[in-house]
Amino acid sequence: MAHHESKYCQRCDTQFECKVGTIAICQCSTVTLSKEERGHIEQKYDDCLCANCLKVLRTEHKNAKHQRSLKKILGIYYKENHGNK
Repeated sequence: MAHHESKYCQRCDTQFECKVGTIAICQCSTVTLSKEERGHIEQKYDDCLCANCLKVLRTEHKNAKHQRSLKKILGIYYKENHGNK
């Protein structure tokens, strides 16, 4: 029998149903992560996260990677902008 449990997301504290016994239908399986993205998330969290937080963290990681690339290309002309004007 499949094992399902109610969990709270480590990042946002939202309750969700973890379906580790039937991972193919678990809410986390709706978010595709690269090996690099998964490693980045695993460095910060050691338990399940809700699908929404996985998507947010995936986007944050992609943005940070993009910023690092820009910094390499632009060198001294690179200016960080964190949404502040």
